[in-house]
Amino acid sequence: MKILNKNTLALAISSLAFSSSAFAEDNTIELQGSDMSIEEVIVHGEIGYRNRVDTIEQVLEYDRGYFERFEPSSAGDALKRVPSVTFLSDVTESDGARLRGLNPGYTQILINGEAVPGIGQDRSFLLDRIPAELIERVEVIRSNSADRPGDALAGAVNIILRDSYSLDGAYVKLGGAIYSEEEEVKESLAAVWGGELAGGRAVIGVNRQGRLNPKQKNSLRYSDSPENNANFATEEFDNREDQSDVRDSTDTSLNFNYQKMLMDGSELKFDGVYVDTDRTEKERSFEYDNPTATTGPVNEGGNLLTDNQQLQDIEQSNASFNVAYSFSMLDGTSEVKAGFAQFESTNDNRESEIDFEDAQSVIEDERELEVFEDEEINISFSHERSLNEMLTLKAGIDLRSKTRDTSIKAGDNERDITTSGWDQFASNSPLSVANSIDDLEAIDGGLNSIEEDRMDIYALLEGEVGALQWETGVRFEKTDTSIEDKNLDQTVDNDYSQVLPSLHIRYAVTDSDRIMLSLAQSVRRPDFNYLTPATLEGEFEDNDLRGNPNLEPERATGLDLGYEHRIGRKGVMGINFFYRDVSDKIELANTQEDSVTAIEDNEPGTFVYEPQNIGDGTVQGVEVDLSMPLSILALDNTGIFVNYSYIDSEVEDELGKRAFNDQPEWVYNLGFIQDLPNIAASFGATYREQGDAYGRFIAEEITTSYGPDLEIFIEKRWPSMTLRFVGSNLLDSSKDESFNKFETIADQQSRSFDEYELETEEAGPVYRLSLRMAL
Repeated sequence: MKILNKNTLALAISSLAFSSSAFAEDNTIELQGSDMSIEEVIVHGEIGYRNRVDTIEQVLEYDRGYFERFEPSSAGDALKRVPSVTFLSDVTESDGARLRGLNPGYTQILINGEAVPGIGQDRSFLLDRIPAELIERVEVIRSNSADRPGDALAGAVNIILRDSYSLDGAYVKLGGAIYSEEEEVKESLAAVWGGELAGGRAVIGVNRQGRLNPKQKNSLRYSDSPENNANFATEEFDNREDQSDVRDSTDTSLNFNYQKMLMDGSELKFDGVYVDTDRTEKERSFEYDNPTATTGPVNEGGNLLTDNQQLQDIEQSNASFNVAYSFSMLDGTSEVKAGFAQFESTNDNRESEIDFEDAQSVIEDERELEVFEDEEINISFSHERSLNEMLTLKAGIDLRSKTRDTSIKAGDNERDITTSGWDQFASNSPLSVANSIDDLEAIDGGLNSIEEDRMDIYALLEGEVGALQWETGVRFEKTDTSIEDKNLDQTVDNDYSQVLPSLHIRYAVTDSDRIMLSLAQSVRRPDFNYLTPATLEGEFEDNDLRGNPNLEPERATGLDLGYEHRIGRKGVMGINFFYRDVSDKIELANTQEDSVTAIEDNEPGTFVYEPQNIGDGTVQGVEVDLSMPLSILALDNTGIFVNYSYIDSEVEDELGKRAFNDQPEWVYNLGFIQDLPNIAASFGATYREQGDAYGRFIAEEITTSYGPDLEIFIEKRWPSMTLRFVGSNLLDSSKDESFNKFETIADQQSRSFDEYELETEEAGPVYRLSLRMAL
């Protein structure tokens, strides 16, 4: 039975907005403006450090002054400087944040405190879709609390956009980035206004952010690995692939916030954000039978085995709108909130490959069209009141309805082609001679709809006794899920619930020192592609994957123990130990059923795998961060930033023990900013590096390494204007991957390789120039 249908939620939102605005019409009071002038907003006279917040739960807060001087292009780019945030993206990209090194699905992403839908099958949100210019501050919330959804096993990142109190006046940003690999310029434009509007205060911003990511890849493939043959590079060589990869994106965004105080002390808030992304990904790769040669087709006496070209046209949009009304009731403060969030993505992927290995060249054309639509509507009510001088009670209910529709269709054809005189470096290209593919059919599991209705009820108590502050609470989450596979014409319902207690303690040892303890339970919900009941043939080499609509969330009991020390007026140093005991972990289980390939070829050894709640694991580590001016050395205008995280984990699958997939063991950032107040200028640098990440999957193992990343900035300020130059990726960072590939699980256990591959991906420096000017 559905908890709340979409029409009811939509009606609630519209009713709340209408009734609140009507009530407020003639009962408003004058609002005080921003504490900061527009000149102070765009001209940073002081170095920004991590904020020391007074919340009972452990929160790391960074405002825009901490990030802005390095001109991040996106929210993901900004978060690279935050403790324990890692990425497994292509070099120079920062899309899915991996808090504490875990898969992005373990990290809860909030915008203005509200959950937002994402494109990822693992429910993750791509942070490179949010322009950094929209951000007012970022909060990293280390542990779960009863008044937030429990989907935060690794923690949560709350991206807070500009609100109506953030500035008075208007400014524009004019800038661009030069990409050395392509010698191309991409724009970075913004305009923001804040001030009084209709008896309240508002802020409105528009932004256009161009992004380019040109890379060069090189792959060397062997029939065996150094595990079995020390001379594999010469004795086991199979082929080499050279690839160019250019990803070109333009993000256009609009955000607004409106707040209105009423005569009775109640408050009305509206906020919204819309981001449209237009992106193309172009790849061209040449496969040779020689480690160094770049000659033409092998069937004409050269070394070229295949010529492959791929073009993806991607259109994405995400939007969220929220309205909140807070008012006094029952000797406390109540708040009613309603929101709508939507994510849409269309990816038209065309790929053509010409094979020159036989005397007669063959071209194979493929096309895949992916369409995702994800909508969430929510309404919530909360009430907070003081029980006495030492106790505060907060309770509430959150209702949420989510619908996710997936359509993946594909088609292909193959034909002989005449390639006499083919020159891969001239105007010849596979897509230019490809056939159009318009007859597309849904792939197995490619047409499905998932509906998820949730009812969350929570209550928490906050108390204070002398130097001790505490918060304890419990959250009950009930979820009704309906999964429809339209290919199979099959619908499966799955209902589950969980109780998530939490406890947070903060003890002030001195005015400058405090100890914080958090104990909380959290969950990680199943990936969408694991829920559909379809069977995907050959998903892992010749092994098949069958979905499991009866999956339940992974569950974790977590501990965070932290110490924080204030250094002078601005500095702060902290250390935190964390531990997660994970149960019901979703792992792929061997059903012992023969795969389609095993049956059709009468060759046993490959199987059908199914995700099941059968795993248990642990995650632990230590996080250290420091940001402070060097006042102790009489260098008040020199600020330093250091953070380091050591991360470890363990889980067991059918091959034995391993860490959580793709989790690096460490990540660190260090940097400085030198302000020169006498000439109104500053400069600085940051250096970042993360450890190797290892992932072990069915018939494949991947080790990923990244090179270090260096960024610098130089800034000149005038009374109402700031000019800034930034250089990024100055060390030509690379992403290096090694792939161990096997045909069967038995081969993986005995280390009988099907292929061993070494891949290197490199990108050049990016130079940005920006001018912000008050109007």
